[in-house]
Amino acid sequence: MVTLDHDQLPNDPAELQQLVLRQRAWLEALKAEVIRLRRWRFGRSAEVIDASVAPELPLSGGVVPRAPLPPEPMVSARDERRVPKLLSVDTPHETQRGTRRPPRVLPPELARVTQLHQPTSCQCNTCGGPLSRLGEDVSEQLDYVPGYFQVIRHVRPKLACRPCATIVQAPAPMRPIERGLPTAGLLAQVIAAKYADHCPLYRQSGIYRRSGVELPRAMLAS
Repeated sequence: MVTLDHDQLPNDPAELQQLVLRQRAWLEALKAEVIRLRRWRFGRSAEVIDASVAPELPLSGGVVPRAPLPPEPMVSARDERRVPKLLSVDTPHETQRGTRRPPRVLPPELARVTQLHQPTSCQCNTCGGPLSRLGEDVSEQLDYVPGYFQVIRHVRPKLACRPCATIVQAPAPMRPIERGLPTAGLLAQVIAAKYADHCPLYRQSGIYRRSGVELPRAMLAS
């Protein structure tokens, strides 16, 4: 605490009033600086710091009034048109409660790259007869190429042998995450952006949203 020497105080009331005003202004400046430093040291670590954080850090010996809450932002029609979120995995499966979740729907405007997985042989391994096309299984993965997204469509035709009723199909390709949607390229992009480029997941979610794909931060973290 700063002490004043009473012998050096002016006797003129006007000069004494000016001295008190300067001391009060200096004290208010110190309070504002302490609040700013406390907000920097103990405030939220997000990039956008709410202006109401500073009044919530009062100084000892005084009570700082709480600032009013900011008004809620109005939702426009543009904000309501959001990109649909990815809900589940490719193939619906039974959950613990016995209900099926809807399959994931990738945006149709994304480029599609089809990979055809044919059986190793066009003849039946049992009787050696020719195989005829019976159908196919199609699954999709979300891939990331630097600059844009694309969808990898894995097509596995089913071939059947009519004489012996044998069905032949190529095995499903391996995935980095079992029954997961991302490819190795997308996983490498998310990991490299987070740990090498220091881009947090909420930023990446906004970047991917501008490309037409909704990848929430919780999904990226899991």
